[in-house]
Amino acid sequence: MIKNVIFDLGNVLLSFNPQDYLRTKIDDENKVQQVYREIFLSDEWPMLDRGVVTEEKAITRMIERSLENGELIKRCMNNWYEILTPMEESIAILKDVKARGYKIFILSNFHDRAYENVTKRCDFFKYFDGGIISYREKLLKPEMEMYNRLTSCYNVKPSESIFIDDAKANIEGAGKIGFKTILFTDAMNLRNELIGLGILEK
Repeated sequence: MIKNVIFDLGNVLLSFNPQDYLRTKIDDENKVQQVYREIFLSDEWPMLDRGVVTEEKAITRMIERSLENGELIKRCMNNWYEILTPMEESIAILKDVKARGYKIFILSNFHDRAYENVTKRCDFFKYFDGGIISYREKLLKPEMEMYNRLTSCYNVKPSESIFIDDAKANIEGAGKIGFKTILFTDAMNLRNELIGLGILEK
């Protein structure tokens, strides 16, 4: 019997499209691609998720590696959190799941300042019964300890839980310890999957 529904945040409940965001800051498409690689594909990006480097230090390192794009990196990292916008159809599903009496949790890789920002401006966080955020734990999905931290902190049994994520590797990690899983592609598919599992009604 399913009792818990666990949500990832990025591209499940919060839209995260870095290249579209960069195009609002930079006119030159070649520069967009360069800065995308220098920020979002950098070694520092997952270190921010893991909570082992400050944002200031990460930006300094990015600029040191790419002095020619230093000003662009600085501009794009200034309040980059605006990239994270609520996905209203997914949030409607979250509310429907909550209204049906299930416990709902977060399990997400996320930076500290970004998390502080979105929790202040997005009211859907009030529906969660708890959550594990990577920067607090110094862990990242799909590391097994990330999932285990959720189960131990909230007495969540994997066999009674569904985990929703947009990354196949994270879904596979959850499946290894017994979570039922849904690979998120879009809100309509998610709703249909949950209806099929009896979590939601048609």
